[in-house]
Amino acid sequence: MPMGHGVHGQGGVKFQNWAKTYGSSPELYFQPTSVEEIREILDMARQRDKRVKVVGGGHSPSDIACTDDFMIQMGKMNRVLKVDKEKQQVTVEGGIFLSDLNIELSKHGLALANLGAVSEVAAAGVIGTGTHNTGIRHGILPTQVVALTLLTASGEILECSESINTDIFQAARLHLGCLGVVLTVTFQCVPQFHLHEVVFPSTLTKVLDHLDDHLKRSQYFRFLWFPHSENVSVIYQDPTTKPPSSSASWFWDYAVGYYLLEFLLWISTFVPSLVCWINRFFFWLLFSSRVENIAISYKIFNYECRFKQHVQDWAIPIEKTKEALLELKAALENNPKMVAHYPVEVRFARADEIWLSPCFQRDSCYMNIIMYRPYGKNVPRLNYWLTYEGIMKKHGGRPHWAKAHSCTRKDFEKMYPAFPKFCSVREKLDPTGIFLNTYLEKVFY
Repeated sequence: MPMGHGVHGQGGVKFQNWAKTYGSSPELYFQPTSVEEIREILDMARQRDKRVKVVGGGHSPSDIACTDDFMIQMGKMNRVLKVDKEKQQVTVEGGIFLSDLNIELSKHGLALANLGAVSEVAAAGVIGTGTHNTGIRHGILPTQVVALTLLTASGEILECSESINTDIFQAARLHLGCLGVVLTVTFQCVPQFHLHEVVFPSTLTKVLDHLDDHLKRSQYFRFLWFPHSENVSVIYQDPTTKPPSSSASWFWDYAVGYYLLEFLLWISTFVPSLVCWINRFFFWLLFSSRVENIAISYKIFNYECRFKQHVQDWAIPIEKTKEALLELKAALENNPKMVAHYPVEVRFARADEIWLSPCFQRDSCYMNIIMYRPYGKNVPRLNYWLTYEGIMKKHGGRPHWAKAHSCTRKDFEKMYPAFPKFCSVREKLDPTGIFLNTYLEKVFY
């Protein structure tokens, strides 16, 4: 295909992330269907001195995917290429949504051992930002990747795995979108399984005092703390052979959980002191009794992020969990003007060797804070945000790459022992910085 006939970029496309908190207007927007087309786009970008940003589901609550130059949306490169029943591995194109992959895998009696809360996300993006779930025996999602192929700025295709291009592999398993275009990903799967979820009320003191027991007792354990109170909702999820069943109800979850909460939070933007009451009221309404669900694994892992929201999510060494949470609680108590929406979600992940993984060489606790935007209205959050970041930094925290944070290269050099190694791989693979954007410049310069 001669240059110029093959790829057509669309002008005038407005890119927005899912929460509509970040957006950009790329000069040209492409949806390629083949490697050749991507190569052509890269050539065109080089000739016109433009940068290129590759996006998947656009779910990251930050500007990591934004650009005003060329944007490549990978949604049309979304096939399952190979299922290896014996090794229980699957190779997919980088643009496949996990929601589609989950269904494909279950046809083959397979599943991913761990998934994040949302599945409308692309395989290459999930690993690019270090998506995680919970469970101290499970690493972040990129730890399930056993191989990948990368199209570099020069148009070369690199196969990477534990045994080939190993350095690039440890960099590319959490690539931030800055090493090249991830064409294919090979995931290690497990036999399909059902999960039994048990949700029950507790208190912050109790949970923090018995953290080790909870971590041992349940394979996928997490808890939700309701700020401005002692209330905690504990969530256990464990493989089961029991048949699917559910004790959840649409009315409470949606009618009350969604519409009423949004309305009350909107009112609280005028009367901030209401938040404290709202958090307690909703705990009593929706979380104060024991609830059980059994379903196929991915239906339990995924849950509705119903609201447009601002979030921060940092990982700290697991042994700092109690101290950090109690500090956050004290900060809220000592500063009545500072409001925090529920919940603070606390999850856990196993140490790994991925260079830019927030869990690099340490078992970690992820502490996710949230501020909703009722009817799209921003709620003042700066104080809460800065207080939280201060506590996280003090305890050696590392921010989740997909989420908004205020860290710069100096911070990352302190946080990540392998940061210089990552930088040198990035500079080798993309010497002219064609894959950079504003977000990444703060990281690397």
